[in-house]
Amino acid sequence: MLTSNSTAEAAEYHWGFKRSTNNEPAQAGAELDTLLDKYGAIYKGKPDEKVAYLSFDNGYENGFTESILDTLAAENAPATFFLTGHYLTSATDLVKRMIADGHTIGNHSYDHPNMARLTESKMVDEWQRFDSKLKELTGIERTYYARPPEGIFSEQLLKVGNDNGYRHIFWSVAFKDWLKDERRGYKYAYDALMEQLHPGAVILMHTVAQDNAEALPKFIQDAKKQGYTFKSLDDLVLEYEGVTLP
Repeated sequence: MLTSNSTAEAAEYHWGFKRSTNNEPAQAGAELDTLLDKYGAIYKGKPDEKVAYLSFDNGYENGFTESILDTLAAENAPATFFLTGHYLTSATDLVKRMIADGHTIGNHSYDHPNMARLTESKMVDEWQRFDSKLKELTGIERTYYARPPEGIFSEQLLKVGNDNGYRHIFWSVAFKDWLKDERRGYKYAYDALMEQLHPGAVILMHTVAQDNAEALPKFIQDAKKQGYTFKSLDDLVLEYEGVTLP
């Protein structure tokens, strides 16, 4: 029985979902919904409130993050930046600006491995090495939100994350935007975002894409015109936990 449970917990999942159409929330399916809910992992918010949550994955700097930060500041839109160890050490000034601007730092692992294939101790090492470097460079004590590289995870990863104080945050809006040399124009990114936007959307973008930096101002402005507000992952977690602030 122990072997059976251990095998089940180690099964590898590649995050995916049925994309939103006509403003209907994205759907990951009953199996993944049940698995994520067991460990408090989240990929979307309430389906009846026009709220969106911005998140960015940063593995390395490509010259467009400053523009993205400028847009977020101008639009008063909070975001979470899921960073790797390489980004922490190679773009420290930008990391410090993210924090100074009030954004949240998320843990995307130190070395960007397939987290589902690591031993428990190696999983913890990836997160804690990142947190140690973050504290050394910025004074921030630790991260609380984790996102596995390439969306590859296992039940064991979610469990070990919980046991060490990390909540996994996935996403419900995404598109192919991680190839730094594949330029499609701002309209490609803008259209992908607007077509998938839905109440409770957790939006994933990569900061290496010039298309994203150029599309972001218009996307945020037009989403606001549709009645959307942008909130932080802290707000999403409080909503998930049913916590109402005074």
